[in-house]
Amino acid sequence: MRIDIITCLPELFEGPMNQSIVKRSKEKGLVEIHIHNLRDYSTDKHRRVDDYAFGGGAGMVLSIEPIDACISKLKNEVKYDEVVYLTPDGEGLNQSMANSLSLSKNLILLCGHYKGVDQRVRDHLITKEISIGDYVLSGGELAAMVLADSLIRLIPGVLNDESSALSDSFQDNLLAPPVYTRPANYKDWTVPDILISGHEAKVEQWRNEQALERTKKRRPDLLG
Repeated sequence: MRIDIITCLPELFEGPMNQSIVKRSKEKGLVEIHIHNLRDYSTDKHRRVDDYAFGGGAGMVLSIEPIDACISKLKNEVKYDEVVYLTPDGEGLNQSMANSLSLSKNLILLCGHYKGVDQRVRDHLITKEISIGDYVLSGGELAAMVLADSLIRLIPGVLNDESSALSDSFQDNLLAPPVYTRPANYKDWTVPDILISGHEAKVEQWRNEQALERTKKRRPDLLG
């Protein structure tokens, strides 16, 4: 998978995109991540990429020209499955969406900033709008990192145990069951006997029951 991220704050990606699972996926050659500084596509002598909103009001708006120039350049070089804009009013990111997008070969992620982007960007250049929650961040960079991480971990070969992702919360619309590790007894806080019984079928049954019970209590909407 290739992910191209367009941002006016590229330095924000230096740490998260070079650590842990994301770093290993790049080292294995399973993922390419390219960060593009939107200011490199500005024609303004001060490299500005924003301007005042028509009609007045507080806050600045990312201009259409540098965004169009960057996306056009990328699309001339690579065929993209989706051009994604990270925005609070987009479609809510969930596991089903992550599963689907993880099958993509090439993606562009556009990070909003300030009061967002010129609406013509959304009307003519974007193919999918995604929100990571009903709240507002200072920019789309953190949202892009969340989205990228949720996709990358699903790519075959990224995780040491590929079955691990299949037992995560929200797969099959269930929350993950409780998990335990050694020691089996700590301060008289004990691990359920079934988990150390060695009976695989009963362990799996217990996990399914716990996942269902936890989902009923915490996220009954998932069962609707």
